[in-house]
Amino acid sequence: MPLPPRIPLTRAQIEQVVTTFYARVRRDTVIGPVFLNSLSDDAAIWRTHEAKITDFWANAILHERSYSGNPMMVHSGISAIKPEMFTRWLDLFDDTLAGELPDQIAAQWSALAHRIGRGLRMGVEMNIPQSGPPILH
Repeated sequence: MPLPPRIPLTRAQIEQVVTTFYARVRRDTVIGPVFLNSLSDDAAIWRTHEAKITDFWANAILHERSYSGNPMMVHSGISAIKPEMFTRWLDLFDDTLAGELPDQIAAQWSALAHRIGRGLRMGVEMNIPQSGPPILH
């Protein structure tokens, strides 16, 4: 018997949020250049990326098994990604959720995104070469 969704969403809603979010990302002056550098501005590449991220969220929220990948490795392997960029990423994501979903559902997905974002940020921070004593959080 399949697990119930973690958040009451449909795959179509997840896809709409992802599509809207990445349209905003491409226009953003803080994180847009990092994405455009990694993915280019080719529409087909963006569609593939958005489909993969939709699969990621469908896995995390709906317990689908359509995603395979390692977000930690990907994010920590891109030197242009700075820890402070996760704040902007989450702000844009929260704004997108608020515009696309009812408040309670947006808040639930936001909480999940913030947990994942903290983990990814920590992974990026751990891969920054340190000089001096370690930074403890």
